[in-house]
Amino acid sequence: MNTEPFRWIVAILLGLVVSSWIRTYIRLRHIPGPPGVGFSKLWLLKKSFGGRFHLDTLETCEKYGSIVRIGPNELITNDIEVVRRTSAVRSPYVRSNWYDGLRFDPGHNTVLSESDEQVHLVLRTKMGAGYSGKEIDHLEQSIDANIAQLVELLTTKYLSTTDCYKPVDLAPKFQYFTLDVISDIAFGKSLGNLEADQDVWSFIKTVQDSTPLVIFLAIFPGLSKIFFSRLCERFWPKVTDSDGLGKLMAIAKDVVAERFGPNRKTHRDMIGSFIRHGLTQREAEAEAVLQFFAGAETSAIAIRATLLYITTNPQVCNSLLSELSSATISDPITDEEARKLPYLQAVIKEGLRLYPPITGLALKLVPAGGDTLKGHYIPGGTKIGWTPFGMMMNTEVWGADAKLFRPERWFEGSSDEKKRREMDVDMVFGYGKYLCLGRNIALMELNKIFVQLLRNFDFAVVDPTQPWKTYNVGLHMQSDMWMRVTKRIPSF
Repeated sequence: MNTEPFRWIVAILLGLVVSSWIRTYIRLRHIPGPPGVGFSKLWLLKKSFGGRFHLDTLETCEKYGSIVRIGPNELITNDIEVVRRTSAVRSPYVRSNWYDGLRFDPGHNTVLSESDEQVHLVLRTKMGAGYSGKEIDHLEQSIDANIAQLVELLTTKYLSTTDCYKPVDLAPKFQYFTLDVISDIAFGKSLGNLEADQDVWSFIKTVQDSTPLVIFLAIFPGLSKIFFSRLCERFWPKVTDSDGLGKLMAIAKDVVAERFGPNRKTHRDMIGSFIRHGLTQREAEAEAVLQFFAGAETSAIAIRATLLYITTNPQVCNSLLSELSSATISDPITDEEARKLPYLQAVIKEGLRLYPPITGLALKLVPAGGDTLKGHYIPGGTKIGWTPFGMMMNTEVWGADAKLFRPERWFEGSSDEKKRREMDVDMVFGYGKYLCLGRNIALMELNKIFVQLLRNFDFAVVDPTQPWKTYNVGLHMQSDMWMRVTKRIPSF
């Protein structure tokens, strides 16, 4: 048998592959980055699942510069102005197919995963009032009630005394709290996690199990089309499931169904606002599920990190307690009162700065014709994302002590410098047309929870050498945040 034709075919195919690799490498060869990133996504894949993705991307920008190549067609930046440019309302940059993997419903996009700019804008417009809290009658009262439930849980089950030591893992407790808040304001009824003192529908486990897959599909968006096809429908969670994502889908479906049809019910909650502004029944179901992933998980991360910084910095803790003791505040503290407490606000901002909850790449697409960023020409079609940790620990922006938790930095400098810092730290919520819709609700939770916890308790980390276990894969997976909780005599 004459094998010569087959050899030629193999040689041609190999030549095409090598030629493609070379062309891909050459188009971004002027951008520095780790070895081999111009030819494959192996570095990106390895770092994404190494458990310290937030630190790996931070360190990569510290080593190679403000714009770094991390894949054949992928760049990241730690420059705040570059992120503002790519996310501005009128920016020609758009979401890349990285977002294709961020779907929780195979057949339907949400405001998080939608890459069509016009559709995304319409969704944001319809949902803005609901997320702002302006059309939720019981927003602040709901947060107060769930904080009170958390305080009650710690008081009745986990309070240590000189004669009784009861260490408590606060990591899941804070997630119970944020899940109950988001379900309460979205549906008008909480999931009851705090009351049951457990993850009643295995939601936390669902997030931990599904996030690595979501990030994998975001890195290889071509696979998401296969994964979300009919071939995989039978493997996807269903509304008939007894727990996990399927159970949440069922709850959302039932709650939304009440708002449509001839016997529809009207509620002044978040879902009710979405529907009043034009969301269809199918859209409302999908967005309701997204709220649990986007709202509950991120807020819990911010609460854990900031409380840990407070409790492990005696000077900060004492300064905060001093401000609270001398202030005239309600019990529970109101959002308006909290916003007027400068040191509390500085602590919250510093916590968000040093520990941004979201660390995924959020890759945007460079417009046709390319762009020049930080002196580098970037060809059109290139994907560029951010490293939030890199942005918030950039010494050129925050000073030589950028990695130090120091709330006092928020009182330093001129009024213009202070205003600039405010704008810069707000970037943890995104910017422009991609600004997090739940920002106001998250800040209200943060404004309240630390005051109420410190009003009632003293916290001590059980093992300062390992205050928690954390694994980062675009989102922080935190557990074993063991603390001793003792009763504080209220002084404010």
